[in-house]
Amino acid sequence: MSTHSSATGSLVIHSARIIDRGEAVDDGWVRIENGVVAARGTGSSWTPADDVVDATAVAGPGALLTPGFIDIHGHGGAGASFDDGVEAIRTGRDLHRTHGTTRAVVSLVTASLESLARDVAIIADLTETEADILGSHLEGPFLDPGHHGAHEPSLLRHPVAADVARLLDAGRGTVRQVTIAPELPGGLDAIRQIVAAGSAAAVGHTDADAAMAVAAFEAGASILTHAFNAMPGIHHRAPGPVLAAAADHRVVLEAIADNVHLDPHVIKLVFDSAPGRVALITDAMAAAGSADGHYDLGAVSVTVENGVARADDTGSIAGSTLTQDVALQRAVQAGVALPEAVRALTETPARAVGRDTALGSLRSGMLGDAVLLDAELRVARVWSGPRLLV
Repeated sequence: MSTHSSATGSLVIHSARIIDRGEAVDDGWVRIENGVVAARGTGSSWTPADDVVDATAVAGPGALLTPGFIDIHGHGGAGASFDDGVEAIRTGRDLHRTHGTTRAVVSLVTASLESLARDVAIIADLTETEADILGSHLEGPFLDPGHHGAHEPSLLRHPVAADVARLLDAGRGTVRQVTIAPELPGGLDAIRQIVAAGSAAAVGHTDADAAMAVAAFEAGASILTHAFNAMPGIHHRAPGPVLAAAADHRVVLEAIADNVHLDPHVIKLVFDSAPGRVALITDAMAAAGSADGHYDLGAVSVTVENGVARADDTGSIAGSTLTQDVALQRAVQAGVALPEAVRALTETPARAVGRDTALGSLRSGMLGDAVLLDAELRVARVWSGPRLLV
């Protein structure tokens, strides 16, 4: 497996089944020029380029070409946590890039306001030099203590307007999403404040019932953070936030398709309930791509056994060890149609964080981010086009 830049010159990838925007095109080709998709077609109608890749020769019969994967919720990988600064972020991103994730939002777990403001500013700086980093995701500190998961409860707080503004301002327009429990005092006002600043507000780590979730979506929240996890489930007399999100065409539901956070039947249920509105995320922590053992997730000590991460003090699931290629495999194994599973890694997450004008598709004019997969959905090659300006 190798990664390649397509930032300069011309590239043609041919003889692939192209999976893009919910459709599959056999014997397709894509032409990328200076990192931007220039043309598409089928058969042998492509013209010579500086670099010509025969997808079938590289990835075997049944080779698939998809847009680059986009992870809007991940915390680390390769032993590195995104909370630990620039080099840790680069280390984690290097791992996930080899698994097809060409662009990512860097997620931060709950910490002090000072630490979060500092880290959000660091990530804002990184978006100017690292083309693959789309910005930050604040998964905390405005969470329900009763659904804190692997977040340190003592650091949770209510969303006071000045605190929300401090974090958003530190990001200089690069905070892509903020997870919030809408039922907290000031929660709905904070959602309006987050959305007004140009960020996506996400409902999560919450005790919200369906009515409160609907109020949050009416206030402008547009993402459900890792559906089913750290929130009330579905009861036949209490439908909860998941069904409220599924019923609202404006809302994207994050799903962790690792067969640990969600049973395969539930993975399929999410896709069936919200067609075209599922974002397959990793929620990966430092142990992704690394061995079992002890890790830190923010202020929480975590042990990973058999690839499952749990907080030492509470036993809560503490992020995942997932990569997006495996999420694709798990979703398809759960019965999700391949074009829809790919859409959940590409077009839908790009739209969820307002980047769908440049990312998430292999149409002409889009950035040349592409992933070549074999018939078993294993990554063979990854290309990433020129930088995306915030």
